Amino acid sequence: MSELATSSTIEDESNYSAGIPVQNLWLLMLYASEFRYLANEYAGTESIDEDVANLVADVLCKQVEQRLQRSLTYGYKHSTRELNRVRGRINTLETYSKQLLLKGKVNCTFEELSVDTPRNRYICAALSKMSSLASKKSLKLNCRRLHQAMLQLGVSPLFSVNYHPKNDRFGRHESGDKKVLTTAELAFNLALINESNGSSAYPTPDKQAHWVRALFEKAVAGFYAIKLDSDWKIKPGRQLNWQIDDATDQISTLMPSMKLDILLENQALAKRIVIDTKYTSITMQRQYGGESFKSGYIYQLYTYLRSQEIESDQLSLNATGMLLHPSVGVQYNEQVSIQGHDILFCTVDLTQSSESISEQLLLLLNPASTINGNTHEGNFQG
Repeated sequence: MSELATSSTIEDESNYSAGIPVQNLWLLMLYASEFRYLANEYAGTESIDEDVANLVADVLCKQVEQRLQRSLTYGYKHSTRELNRVRGRINTLETYSKQLLLKGKVNCTFEELSVDTPRNRYICAALSKMSSLASKKSLKLNCRRLHQAMLQLGVSPLFSVNYHPKNDRFGRHESGDKKVLTTAELAFNLALINESNGSSAYPTPDKQAHWVRALFEKAVAGFYAIKLDSDWKIKPGRQLNWQIDDATDQISTLMPSMKLDILLENQALAKRIVIDTKYTSITMQRQYGGESFKSGYIYQLYTYLRSQEIESDQLSLNATGMLLHPSVGVQYNEQVSIQGHDILFCTVDLTQSSESISEQLLLLLNPASTINGNTHEGNFQG
């Protein structure tokens, strides 16, 4: 992240991560999540930057309220207690050392049904996080109320940092839990970005360049998924195959794979755009002064385009390649044609407002589109 292009220093570093406003990183989080459709409800408003956390808090509260109305999901957990009867496994050493038999008791470890599960603890902790991030007083109070309600039902405020929703298993009757956990995960991600000092459990993203690069890639794909009309096909993370002939026996296992970040295709407009997202500066310093685009990135994009050419697929013969980098305070929008393929070198300035970021991304695909109006020559959803 330290390699991002910058033109000026940012005064209030507490609200920025590597020079990018925290609110804009939140916006990337929203576009990268399955709740990206919510951004359309706030499109064109001046308050969308501040409303991202409120959107997540509102969705989380509604989902938790629904779960509480139908009761929380129970699960088995390990318990160790002194009982008046044997239950589960007897802890002999503990029972003998405390002379519990003389008191008519025995120390046992057993499994019991409880709402105090890692899943519910995770949701409860997410409510606590959002009560701090939400700017609306009513949402703050609602998060705290629901957090307290879960505590009163027996959910512990402590949760395991090793728990992650993607590793959990859900039954057919637990679809509601899956939805609320997805929202809770988004809440934790917003909190992660907001914690400028970081922690051992949730390090700040300026020390997680690979993580934020993946976020930027997913956010761009998510943005185009909701902004482009149905004529556009968005294919993130598409795997490409080499056109191989006369291969030796081991070549299939030794040849590296090719995976595109984002592929956009519009048959009506006869357009195919290969987007390769990066999270570094788009240029590098030359040895004897000046700047140049990074040759390795150009070679990679050139390979993506040329290796997929097929005579029967007209779009493959003139597909456009785009190197898309985020930037801080500087902007590039350069183009060159190489052997029938247009290659674009573009940046998106993430220090701008959310509306400006949206306009920048749309103009990359259609430079003739109208900025101040909400029309984009029929190619975009308004």
